[in-house]
Amino acid sequence: MAQSFKSAIEFGLVYIPITLYACIKNNDIGFNMLHKKTGQRIKYKKTCENCPANISQEDIVKGYEYEKGKYVTLTDSELEKIKSPKDKAISIAQFVDLDEIDPIYFEKSYYVAPQGADKAFIMLTKALEEENKVGIAKTVLGSKEQVVGIRSINGRMILYTMHFYDEVQAYPVKLKDVKIEKEELALARNLIKNMTGEFEAEKYKNEYRAKVLAAINAKIGGRQIKGSNKKMPSNVISLMDALKKSVEQTSSKPKKKTQL
Repeated sequence: MAQSFKSAIEFGLVYIPITLYACIKNNDIGFNMLHKKTGQRIKYKKTCENCPANISQEDIVKGYEYEKGKYVTLTDSELEKIKSPKDKAISIAQFVDLDEIDPIYFEKSYYVAPQGADKAFIMLTKALEEENKVGIAKTVLGSKEQVVGIRSINGRMILYTMHFYDEVQAYPVKLKDVKIEKEELALARNLIKNMTGEFEAEKYKNEYRAKVLAAINAKIGGRQIKGSNKKMPSNVISLMDALKKSVEQTSSKPKKKTQL
């Protein structure tokens, strides 16, 4: 597993060097863009307005447009210079309960591994888990400042990058003032109870990815792709009837429990 970032956690006067490793790997199926007529790959050439010839990567720099058509450039080394020691470290500002954080703020997750100071690292990991707290900090990862949350689960320290408050947009619509009958709400709550069980991450498979791979293999083998014969239900029933039938269908299903 390739490392993503190196940093250090500051916890009071305790300093813990760490490395971050991405928790998630990308399993997306990659498609290349082809010319419909020739079947050849589409290439994207890097040019500028005054140089029609191709430009190599080493000739490209970051530029900020401060006025229309006017740019100031910043190199990676210049961006690195403006980082203070505080920016480079992950200095915990406070601890909060996990359920106080709306999941909408979570962005990416990283495994946290010690690079020395193992005793301090394990101590913090245990303390976080026993207290069920999340350490909140700000740091610069790469060239981007991030709010981060640090927690521990099953003996593993996890760091979450989080969105800033002003990045989270308001709910886009105003809901209508609709009257919900007591019986409808009671049925909905019963349906939720009937369908409640322990979360088992391993049972949720990427079925569409498997179908795409099967379609690719079929095309490679010269076979036609077969479509699904299933259709969306078209019968329209009342909300009350839909709730009653749903409760009946789920009331007899056994709840399977699996220890993660």
